[in-house]
Amino acid sequence: MKDKRIYVERRDEGDYAVRRANSERASDVLPTQREAIERAKELSPGSRPHVERVRNTNIGSPDKWRKA
Repeated sequence: MKDKRIYVERRDEGDYAVRRANSERASDVLPTQREAIERAKELSPGSRPHVERVRNTNIGSPDKWRKA
C-alpha cells in the first residue's frame, strides 16, 4: 500500500516545501506556510498534512509536527 502521508516543512530559504513521505524531492515549493498547506490538501485530498512547527507555542516547539 502506498504511503499517503504528506508534509509541509520550512526550508532554509524561508519558503515551504510540500513533500510526500519518503520522497527525495519536494512536490511543490511555495512562499507561505498557508499556501503550502492548501497545496498539500490539493495533492492529498481527504488527508491532513503534517506541518512543521516554525515557532514556540505553549503546546509545541519548532522540533514538533502538527496536523493541519
